[in-house]
Amino acid sequence: MSDRFAVLPQYVLPKRALTSLAGRFAAAQMGGLTTSAIRRFVTRYQVDMAEAANPDIASYASFNDFFTRALKAGARPLATADLICPVDGAISQFGTIDKDQVFQAKGHSYSTTALIGGDAAAAARFEHGHFATLYLSPRDYHRIHMPCAGELTRMVHVPGDLFSVNPTTARGVPGLFARNERVVCFFESARGPFVLVLVGATIVGSMATVWHGQVNPPRTGTLRQWDYAPGQVTLQQGEEMGRFLLGSTVVMLFPKGPLQFNPAWAPARAIRLGEAMGERSGD
Repeated sequence: MSDRFAVLPQYVLPKRALTSLAGRFAAAQMGGLTTSAIRRFVTRYQVDMAEAANPDIASYASFNDFFTRALKAGARPLATADLICPVDGAISQFGTIDKDQVFQAKGHSYSTTALIGGDAAAAARFEHGHFATLYLSPRDYHRIHMPCAGELTRMVHVPGDLFSVNPTTARGVPGLFARNERVVCFFESARGPFVLVLVGATIVGSMATVWHGQVNPPRTGTLRQWDYAPGQVTLQQGEEMGRFLLGSTVVMLFPKGPLQFNPAWAPARAIRLGEAMGERSGD
């Protein structure tokens, strides 16, 4: 079965209604029913609760609490590198931006302007730059951390579709990451700007950042933007910056200039928070 054919049902599924329903379920505190559901989830997806700061499944009041669980201290040591991997998950794609085109999968790409919500001037800062697209599955740790130190300048919530973001859908839906709902975070660093995009998906009930809290819902259907004064939000490498419910995808953009990705990286390779992602030596 071709990937395009495999994703056809997603075009007609009531994705927004399903996601809203999943969000209400994830927030519900149902005692033993919640604990039972979490146990089934842990078994099905082989979640390693030994890594959690709180490994007691029965102590989580809701699925939201479980999905956004913290890791125990020392579970993800940080590599000594200019850029570290910000999540647990798998590599979707990474490499050079072809002028303004980000490679998604064979036969598919999308523009940086579309990805960040239509701001062509901001997108121009990443022409011929670099990108990395990282996929978080349901079993993965769902918090996102900083690849390097940065100062937040702007956040944009871009309304959009809620297609799945699994590898099959990435191969079958054109422009997937630039058409799904997303939260775009603009940072300045010692080595120039970078963008970190949290991409929503079917059943991903909400996305949140440490400086704002829950960004969605609400889903107003219109683009929303927040600007931040210099020094208002500054985060160090490895600090948490946001979180997903269930799994989804993170896309990062970096400007043109020397960037050597970890030579061990390859599409579909499993990755862990804190491992070396790249070096920018020579900037």
